[in-house]
Amino acid sequence: MREIDAETQELLENRVLVARDFLWIVPKDRVTGESQPVGFWSDVGDIEAEVLFPDTNEAEERLFRGAGTVIQIDDIPLVSNITIQAVNIRMSQLHDAVQQALREYDMRQARVEIYRGLFNPITRDMVAPAKSRFQGFVDFVNITTPSENEEGGATLTCKSHTQEMTRSNP
Repeated sequence: MREIDAETQELLENRVLVARDFLWIVPKDRVTGESQPVGFWSDVGDIEAEVLFPDTNEAEERLFRGAGTVIQIDDIPLVSNITIQAVNIRMSQLHDAVQQALREYDMRQARVEIYRGLFNPITRDMVAPAKSRFQGFVDFVNITTPSENEEGGATLTCKSHTQEMTRSNP
């Protein structure tokens, strides 16, 4: 069960806060093999936002790119069992940062973290660091290049860390 402080709960119930999704991907450089973390979020402009790092539960400030980079993230089921969760993330292939991440970096088994941040629409400030909603790996990348008058995009299929429990050690 998620813990929400009373003030945030009241603001949510009164529909005062606006939720935004943050996506953090850690692919590898195809030439050097070094990690190249990139962040995207579901609003316009670039933002340096605090997120609660899931491994340590400490706040970290990260840079997230906006301007329509993240189009849609599937609903993330919040379960308390050991089923492997799959999440599809649709992204715009027109944004330069998305192009770089998907075409220049190696996305195979790249670490993926999805966060949800709550903003006060009047002050446009985050009320608290964004909390983790999903951790996993990129399982499959599908880039659709459209024909004329068709819609294109990129879809990342991600699997949760739970899949590591299904691996066998021969």
